[in-house]
Amino acid sequence: MVARGLTFICLLTCLFTSPGHAVDILDPGEVVYVDSRLDGVVGRAVILECGATLPDVYIWGFTKPGTDAIRAVVYDFGKGPKIQQLAQTLGDLQVISKSASVSIENLQLAARGLYTCQALYDTPQGAKLYYYYTHLFVLVPVTKPYILVSDASPAEGSSAWLRCGLENGTSPIYYEFEQETHNGFFKTFGQGNSSRFNMTEINRNHTGWYRCSVRNAVNQQRSDRIWLDIIYGPDIPQIDVTPYSVTERGYSALERETVSLLCQSQSNPPSQYVWFYNNSQVYTGPQFTITRILRMHTGIYACLAQNTYLNTRARKTITLTVYYPPDGSPSCIVQPALNYSSLSLQCTWPGGLPPPSLRWSPGLLAPGQEGAVLGQEGAVLTNNVTMLQSGANTFNNSLFTCQGSHLALNQSTYCSIRTLCFAYATRDNQQLMLSCSWGGGAPRALLWWEGPGGQQHGGGEENANILVLRSGSAQSGQAYICRGKHPLHPLPQPCTLMLEAPVLLTQRSMVSVYEGSDVELTCILTANYLPASDITWFNNRRQEVRNVPQKYLMQRGAAWANLTVRETDGIQDSGQYWCSASNAVGGAEIPITLLVKRYPMPPNVTLVRLVYSTRQRSEVQIEWRLEEEGQSVNEGARDGGFTRFMLERRSVEEEATTPGRKRSGEEEEEERGEGRSSSPSWLQVGEQGPDVRYHTLGNLIPTLTYQFRVTAVNHRTVGHPSPAKTPADPPFNAYPAVIGAAIGGMILAAIATVLLFMFIIRNRNNNPRLHDMLFGMQHSQSRENINFPEDEIMEGAEGGGDLGPSPGPDPVMSSPRASSPRAQSPLGVSPATGQPPPPGDDNEPVNVTITVMATGS
Repeated sequence: MVARGLTFICLLTCLFTSPGHAVDILDPGEVVYVDSRLDGVVGRAVILECGATLPDVYIWGFTKPGTDAIRAVVYDFGKGPKIQQLAQTLGDLQVISKSASVSIENLQLAARGLYTCQALYDTPQGAKLYYYYTHLFVLVPVTKPYILVSDASPAEGSSAWLRCGLENGTSPIYYEFEQETHNGFFKTFGQGNSSRFNMTEINRNHTGWYRCSVRNAVNQQRSDRIWLDIIYGPDIPQIDVTPYSVTERGYSALERETVSLLCQSQSNPPSQYVWFYNNSQVYTGPQFTITRILRMHTGIYACLAQNTYLNTRARKTITLTVYYPPDGSPSCIVQPALNYSSLSLQCTWPGGLPPPSLRWSPGLLAPGQEGAVLGQEGAVLTNNVTMLQSGANTFNNSLFTCQGSHLALNQSTYCSIRTLCFAYATRDNQQLMLSCSWGGGAPRALLWWEGPGGQQHGGGEENANILVLRSGSAQSGQAYICRGKHPLHPLPQPCTLMLEAPVLLTQRSMVSVYEGSDVELTCILTANYLPASDITWFNNRRQEVRNVPQKYLMQRGAAWANLTVRETDGIQDSGQYWCSASNAVGGAEIPITLLVKRYPMPPNVTLVRLVYSTRQRSEVQIEWRLEEEGQSVNEGARDGGFTRFMLERRSVEEEATTPGRKRSGEEEEEERGEGRSSSPSWLQVGEQGPDVRYHTLGNLIPTLTYQFRVTAVNHRTVGHPSPAKTPADPPFNAYPAVIGAAIGGMILAAIATVLLFMFIIRNRNNNPRLHDMLFGMQHSQSRENINFPEDEIMEGAEGGGDLGPSPGPDPVMSSPRASSPRAQSPLGVSPATGQPPPPGDDNEPVNVTITVMATGS
């Protein structure tokens, strides 16, 4: 390289041996070397420095990597830079003004290499030679990468790889692999200098969107996303039973209810489900529903989940037990026990799963009442329960109740017995029978009945005696005594029955409710013996109430009956309702007054704006307000106001009224009160809430004339409608039309003016007066520019000769004169020739020659 430099020094010395420009090289060996490195980017610009000042002579050379040859790029030997053809392969090369540095724009990849600038400076001390070595590295930006996967749908537990590919980019390149999380962000799970990432032991959590990013010293790029779908499953299914009830043996359900079995298993693709009952396929699908399940449906249910892609399956089994109640109701009997010293109370209720719960209690239990438990710690799950009751502690006519309950029943059932003597009635309470028995012993005991006041009824009977009374003949609240006489007992033994007619109670004798609501009337049966067979309800018209779901709903128990009146109406449902019950002793009824109140009358409404939206009359805008000024919506709703607005319309053309006569508000109220409908009838077309005061109604027929009104409604109470009004046409808005017409007129006037001026200018010779009036008068000696071909140009100077070169050194250009009629002599003589113009040549064009002479030094 030094040898080349010395050779180049000789070349430079020879170039500068001409007289007046000689350069004396004092010491050619004193050369300064400057070495630097520069990074450039393809397509961008770089600057190669060659000293801080402009040398007297310089030359740029380029050496390709891997070669030793130096090829000239640009040089300057004092007469300006000369760019060589090689520079075109490097980019757009330019020499920076007043320096030896060069700028390369649109840098090419071929520009990479060693650039040598050999600069020679002529200094007072002699010539000074500099070598500037610039190592240029051309960097290529990374292109947008793309991500590849070995298997887009790998199975769980397998392996796969991701590769980030790109078309171009200068090394070193750094790779990052990212996965999108559930919240939309990306997390990096792999990075480094390798474009491939291996995934081992793939699991379902790897399912999602993936992308890769690459970067080098120039830039950074990201790829588009790809979806990695992990195939897995199915897992062991999960079975959800609705309604949920868990027992020791599995799940349970009540007979005749709807049971839903839902099977779910994690799987991709989603599993296919098959249901089995006792190993027999019964259904295909995830949810198996059994409506009105029966006891025969008890058994083993299995759900099989299948992944058809992987050909895998999983199974889950449950046991479902259907609970059902025993048939009928419990039965009660009493027998002597412990040598006739105690009573054995036996309660039997066979059947049911699980067994019913039975327990004995003293007295008669009301619905929902839990009585005291006799001889037991609590209820027993069994079909038969027996209780021993001491005879010494038991009075005659004592009542004992066996309460039976079951999981499948909403309420408990009862059976009752009385000791020693008891009463019962025949069918339809036609007769009352009092029974008394005293079994055992020898000889037999004698039994007879005594009525109120000690009056004996009938004769005596041995061991058993039955007294028959007509229904209603027994006195309520009076004791009937059965007396037994035996030789071994010095005194007769009594057994007393207290007969009672039913006694009815109610929680509220006066019930009030707003119309449209449901109300429940209660009736409770208290003291009665014999027990009343039924409780009957009568409505306000003294009609027996049946269980009609649309209007009445009856709910009954052993000693109560409730009546629900649905959607009460102030006119039809107000009044007294009667609850009645009777037995063989007598009957009772109680009245319950139901007051159905109407909601307060809502305020009146006034239409304040009723206008068609457009001239087509197909849509109308309605605006209204309350007549009570200053009353807010909340105050109106609280003080009995309103709950909604009702919008109505009718067509005036269909109204069958006398021409020229409008019905008054009193006539409309009279028709409404009498139930008559005017013709045409009002049609409800919309409803709005209490806070709305504006509504737009469309789909109107433009050829019809409509009337509208608005009515406030408070629940079911309809207020007075607003006076009917006919919509008005929208106001005419001429502003856009006027503005459009004005703008159009201005445009037309401007176009007409421009055309007029163009006509005048082009025909100014034919209309000189109009031209002079608009643009001003000019005399014959005035100068004007040559604007149009029609202008007549004078051929020479005032003497008529040709224009020749001026004797002076400066160039002279003659000014043409206008040849309009105003430029002619008043006597009709041409100012150029002094002769009259030939006839017929007024409009003949004249050729003009303009000669410009210029001299150079």
